[in-house]
Amino acid sequence: MDFRIDLIVNSFPLLLVGAGVTVQITLLSVMVGVVIGLFVGIARISSFKIIRTAAAVYVDFFRGTPLLVQIFLIYFAIPVITGQRMDPFVAAISACGINSGAYVAEIFRAGIQSIDDGQMEAGRSLGMTWIQTMRFVIVPQAFKRVIPPLGNEFIALLKDSSLVSVIGFEELTRRGQLIIARTYGSLEIWLSVAIIYLAMTLTISRFVAYLEKRFNPDESR
Repeated sequence: MDFRIDLIVNSFPLLLVGAGVTVQITLLSVMVGVVIGLFVGIARISSFKIIRTAAAVYVDFFRGTPLLVQIFLIYFAIPVITGQRMDPFVAAISACGINSGAYVAEIFRAGIQSIDDGQMEAGRSLGMTWIQTMRFVIVPQAFKRVIPPLGNEFIALLKDSSLVSVIGFEELTRRGQLIIARTYGSLEIWLSVAIIYLAMTLTISRFVAYLEKRFNPDESR
């Protein structure tokens, strides 16, 4: 069997379009995940047991079940409940974002708990409320510390976004499958897909490393 370079060259533009969709899904899902994760992470250390328990249930469920199952649940179960068809793009963002939120919540929880208790006491002694102290004192410091694990989560979600191909959404992996079905060039196309994923993950890794040095200049020396 001949290795077809021309197939790679001809298919690359289509794969890059799929890669753009993959990046879009990942960015939107991470945004959803960070918002959910921040509030759930704070809820995980709340003094109110009901809030703390609800947050723990959310984290345990979405970390303890496969993302693929969650995609199926959102895409197929919600139409059964609402009676309306679920848009694949909305289902992809929802599933990936909610799943990411569970992992980001633990990242933020660990980051917040790593801040010395004296920071909260200092903020309260200056007349700030608990919420104000968290917003202006604790969370900004914690955010600097969670940049590396957030970057890892971004990379993991970028790769896991390939799972949305099972609901017919044409991101990078799905594009590769469609091209293979037409050309039968499995080796060439999957190699191209792997290279594109590698290029994206390496780019994110370098960007995260830059942010880590930018926000933590003393620790990077």
